[in-house]
Amino acid sequence: MELKQYVVDAFTDQVFKGNPAAICVLSEWLPDMLMQNIAKENNLSETAFTVKKGSGYELRWFTPGGEIDLCGHATLGAAYVLLRFFERDCNKLSFQTKSGQLIVKKVNDLYEIDMPAYSLTAVPVTEEMEQTIGFRPLEAWIGRDLVCVMADEQQVIQANPNEERLKKLDGLLLQLTAKGTTYDCVTRSFAPKLNVSEDPVCGSGHCHVIPLWADKIKKNELIAFQASKRSGVLYCRIENGRVILAGKAALYSKAELYVPEKFEE
Repeated sequence: MELKQYVVDAFTDQVFKGNPAAICVLSEWLPDMLMQNIAKENNLSETAFTVKKGSGYELRWFTPGGEIDLCGHATLGAAYVLLRFFERDCNKLSFQTKSGQLIVKKVNDLYEIDMPAYSLTAVPVTEEMEQTIGFRPLEAWIGRDLVCVMADEQQVIQANPNEERLKKLDGLLLQLTAKGTTYDCVTRSFAPKLNVSEDPVCGSGHCHVIPLWADKIKKNELIAFQASKRSGVLYCRIENGRVILAGKAALYSKAELYVPEKFEE
């Protein structure tokens, strides 16, 4: 069986920056274990699989460590591929996902994703958090992920979390975030529980931190910087209690995958 796969660098307009996502456009769903094995083989933070259904698409995301409920950069990558190669007369797509319907619009050179905001609950800052991160957070919040608000952006940039300790903390990912100087906020995202040391640019992470910073700095429109080595910029706003994330994308590759016709799980 031959499958077409695209790799797109999301939240950037340059290859080798932003967050790479593999996008597989399917005619029908593959077995879950085969999709998981493709994600492992790709060894990117996310591989997205999409199937056309009616006037829209179904979309699922797999990390090397398992399927995930929400992924911003791979959604942006999927929209980029579909609008460029499959739906050339459209500028808007609807995806059905584990997190409900996601709408992506192309506005000039930006792809806007309408995403749910995670509800956050304040939790105590602990010694274990400080020992894991190397700096003591000012605040800690829990949603799907653990969000630690740091004293300044330099602590976010310089942090080198201990992965084994991090696996024992609450939350699926760890989001380190601080108020920025050039940008409204600066964030890094760590996901060793999903076999991803650091996510280069995390869209779902910003569904945690953007509502938090919007409330703190009393702004509904924010420009966020992801301070990974690859880096990325997200143009964000709060709208009707949801998070609109916008970014650019760059195509890195098109390829054919050769996978077994019959796959035994």
